[in-house]
Amino acid sequence: MKKSFIIYAVAYLALLAYACWLLYSYPKLELHLMLNSHHTAFQDVFFKYYSMLAEWPLYLLALVPLLLKWKRIVIFFFICEISSAIFVQILKHIFDADRPARAFEHFQGAVLPVVQGVHLHHSHSFPSGHSSTFFVFFTCCALMLASYFHRSGRHGYKELLLTAAAMLLLLSLAAVGGYSRIYLSQHFLSDVCMGSIIGFSVPCLLYYFCGNRLLKPKSGLI
Repeated sequence: MKKSFIIYAVAYLALLAYACWLLYSYPKLELHLMLNSHHTAFQDVFFKYYSMLAEWPLYLLALVPLLLKWKRIVIFFFICEISSAIFVQILKHIFDADRPARAFEHFQGAVLPVVQGVHLHHSHSFPSGHSSTFFVFFTCCALMLASYFHRSGRHGYKELLLTAAAMLLLLSLAAVGGYSRIYLSQHFLSDVCMGSIIGFSVPCLLYYFCGNRLLKPKSGLI
């Protein structure tokens, strides 16, 4: 694992630790209301469409390296996505957990915030597949960036600062995708956390064990 990726990994683990603290400190349904009770018209539109990125636009973006003839990078992206999707679907059917829309049917005195035009699902809540997709994509991007930074040979203060900023930006984009599922009341925080764990772990494990063989494009990017 490249050293610059540690910035992404440490920031993710810190964010995950904070989320776990919230899960430990508050009841599940009350925590959900705390996290998505402040809605605005702009946020409704933003999170509605940002969440949709995990349904197919991110898969199209994963094809971009083909334009530069980096086929193995595309293969790596899709192996990560397929592997994580398998884990997510297995867990979804094992736990068959209720989504917020169904769970709040028996929570008296609470009104579940909803976004107009969003169809709410009721089952297979744990873990969040969208969150897994977001974290797979941006974790793969972080790994590619770390590899490029490592091979570039330019490790000055400016380059390190730019790389750190890019790593934090990638993590933020993934985290916003996960939060969008809570905002839309499609998932609980626990669902998003597990989805992020899968989305973070699968690319890291595949890169660690298969990176040297799978990611060896002729261009020398990785």
